[in-house]
Amino acid sequence: MGEVFDFEDEFYSPANEDMSESITQNWTQQALECYYIHCDCKKCSLSAGHYSFICQMPRVIETLLETVGPPVEEDERKTA
Repeated sequence: MGEVFDFEDEFYSPANEDMSESITQNWTQQALECYYIHCDCKKCSLSAGHYSFICQMPRVIETLLETVGPPVEEDERKTA
């Protein structure tokens, strides 16, 4: 998917300024899910857990796009 996300400031909160560097090094399953649902929390599998934290995934995805680029589709990873 070659879409570029436009992340608005509304995703950011002073409470989530600090982000673990380890989650911005590669595309995890959760980051991929969030990327492909365009950060729509209503579609997120984590939303069913009713966690009491502010989601940092939009920031994680923005950082991943800047540092490692968009995720590679499964069929693009295969070599001939």
